[in-house]
Amino acid sequence: MDIAAEVLRAEERIRPYVRETPVERSAHLSNLAGGEAYLKLEHLQHTGSFKLRGATNKILSLTDEQLKRGVIAASTGNHGMAVSYAARQKGTEATIYMAKGAAQAKIEIIRSLGGNTVFYGDNPVDAEVKARKVAEEQGRVFISPYNDPLVIGGQGTIGVELHRQLPHVDAVFVAVGGGGLISGIAAHLKSQNPHVKVIACWPENSRVMYESMKAGHAVEFPEQPTISDSTAGGIEDGAITIPLCSTLVDSCILVSESEILSAMRLILEKERWLVEGAAAVPVAAYLKQKAEWEGKTVVMILCGRNIPPEKARKMFQDEPAAGKTN
Repeated sequence: MDIAAEVLRAEERIRPYVRETPVERSAHLSNLAGGEAYLKLEHLQHTGSFKLRGATNKILSLTDEQLKRGVIAASTGNHGMAVSYAARQKGTEATIYMAKGAAQAKIEIIRSLGGNTVFYGDNPVDAEVKARKVAEEQGRVFISPYNDPLVIGGQGTIGVELHRQLPHVDAVFVAVGGGGLISGIAAHLKSQNPHVKVIACWPENSRVMYESMKAGHAVEFPEQPTISDSTAGGIEDGAITIPLCSTLVDSCILVSESEILSAMRLILEKERWLVEGAAAVPVAAYLKQKAEWEGKTVVMILCGRNIPPEKARKMFQDEPAAGKTN
């Protein structure tokens, strides 16, 4: 499985459909470490997250017959938005399975992007199991959010852009859920520069891939609520991202909920970007390790902006006293 080669194929395939997102130097984060700190602004992508890249690459790879039948996905938000948007671009139908009680704001966005929503089960796992079953019964393609080389290749086009925009990078910080984003980015960057460090970042409250990497296979691990909801959830048995992450990731950092919230506030106050919790996880990890990056050039991937208003309000509740933030 040559993910680096798939990333390059994806780059050619999806370029007309996705936005090349900017890289910006952060004066504040650079000064904190005495190095050069950059933010890859993937939250400015169409649909508000990196997920569009993988969904687009998968859908563009389908045959006319597969497109005629339509595609199916299961999602709590960003992946469903991406699949819906990409499906509309190709004139096919997207059906997104969601758990009962899914956030109304996310439902409305998926529908506005052309997706059909179906509600099943009390949690996202139930919805995904049902979606896979229906896809198999109806002969429709199920689009995984991470466990597919084509999806990983699409996500990895962030690495292609990054290398083009900033050829010399010492380290890249990436939030990890299912592992598709970091696998794609790392595969490309390491093919260009084997010395670049790829740093995987998780909320302490939700770190299934971290524990699966340690075990060498998918494990069930109890999760606590996290504001980084886009990285939450389990890992499929036999997921191809486990060996990819184990091979490509150089180090791992866990961050607390308070550290994520502090990073979200910093991004808003210093950079003027309102991002979702997952996008702040790499920044929180960098802040935790900033003394190690003096004189180095690092990039943090701001992976998405789709934060519900109730979660955004948490940033302004119980704020640290002046002078106590990083």
